[in-house]
Formats: sequence, structure tokens, C-alpha cells
Amino acid sequence: MIQSILKNRPTRLFILLAAIFITNALIAEVIGVKIFSLEKTFGLNVWHFNLFGEQVSPFTLTAGVLIWPVVFIMTDIINEYYGLRGVKFLSYTTAILIAFAFIIYFIAIRLAPVDWWIGSNAAKGEDNMQTAYNSVLGQSNWIIIGSLVAFIVGQMVDVVSFHGIKKITGEKKIWLRATGSTLLSQLIDSFIVIFIAFKVGSDWSWAKVLAISCSNYIYKFIMAMVLTPVIYWVHNAIEKYLGHAVAKEMKDTAMQSE
Repeated sequence: MIQSILKNRPTRLFILLAAIFITNALIAEVIGVKIFSLEKTFGLNVWHFNLFGEQVSPFTLTAGVLIWPVVFIMTDIINEYYGLRGVKFLSYTTAILIAFAFIIYFIAIRLAPVDWWIGSNAAKGEDNMQTAYNSVLGQSNWIIIGSLVAFIVGQMVDVVSFHGIKKITGEKKIWLRATGSTLLSQLIDSFIVIFIAFKVGSDWSWAKVLAISCSNYIYKFIMAMVLTPVIYWVHNAIEKYLGHAVAKEMKDTAMQSE
């Protein structure tokens, strides 16, 4: 049975895309606790500007943004060949797995550490491993809720707008449906996560919520535009792998899925 399943190219492709999608989403949630400066990383001066009365830098980012673009590329590819049902299935599955991961982190943090382990990295400048462990894995509940809600809403906006654009343009203008749907979904995602995590969770001012949300979106907008050629490269690779006849049949079926 498993041999016949794995011999089916569309099935193997879905498994591969799903694995990349879920893995990157999980990793992004874990590494997202680190805030870094993109300018300093490349030895440049930090760029600040005033937005809604707040000093912001569009390139002061969470480490999670490094691989979130991969998730949205996968979303558009899965949408193209497996339709709304495929994206919904993977989005809900990923959200459940992320929630499960945070439950395990919560339990792991509260396990009583062995005494020698706490100071095991003192020679490297880390005096308390338990504190470091808590800091990395122990994200606030509001940040977790915000990221999960933003993820699900963003994915649904992406898939609906993708199909809406494709119904108008047909097979032409891959860049428009892929990049356009990503830009729209990321705009909504950026505001939802900041609103829930920091307006509701930490009572930030509306000016700060809007400023940080817009600042984060500037980077996402730039990345969506930069990665547009990647969509074409992946699309062409899949067409060659599946064969044009099978690929066309899958795309036609995907447009009919609800």
C-alpha cells in the first residue's frame, strides 16, 4: 500500500510541500522570540523614522520573519495545485501542532532541573540555564494566541484572495495572484498579531500598535516582492516534475475545491 502511495507523484509532492510548510511554521514560532537588527547584521547604521508619533525601524525584526516567507510561498504553491481544501487542511493541522508544541514547552519549563545543569554553561557566560530555557521557550500567552489567530486568518485571506484573482486572470499572471494574495494576507496578519499580543496583552497605545504593525509590514512587503521570482522557479520545477498534463488537471481541480 505505502509503495503505491509514494509512487504517486502528486501525493509525494503534497507530502514534501506539507513537510516544508509545517516545519518552517514551527521553527518560526520558536526562533521568533529573538529581536534583531537587519542593518546591524550587515554592519549598517540603524534606520529610524517617525510614524504615528513613534520612532520605529522597519528592519528591527523578530528572527521568525527569516523563514515565514517560505510558509507563504508554500501556501501559494499548495493553493495552486491542491486548492482551498489543501491549504485549509495544512493550516489547521499546523495551528494545532504549534499549539501542541507550546503546551509541551509549558510542561518542560516546569520540570524540576538537576542542580548541576543549572550552572553547566557558567563558563560560557550563562549562569542559569533554567532562566535561559524559560526565556527562549516561555513566550507569553497573548503572543501565542496572537500568532495563532493571525496565522489562521492570514492563511484564509491568502487562499481566498488567491482564488479570487485567479478566477479573473486565469492561468496568466502568476505573480499577481501569488504576490498579491501574500501582500494582502500579510497586511492583515501584521495588524492582528500586534493588536492581540500587545494591545490586548500589554495595553500598548493605538499609535504604537499602528506604528509597529506598519513598520513590520514594510519588511514583509519588500520580501514578498523580492521572492516573486522564486514562485516562478518553484512553479516551473513542479510542472516538470508532474508533467504538464497532470499539473493542468490538478490546477483545474484545485479551482473547483471549496
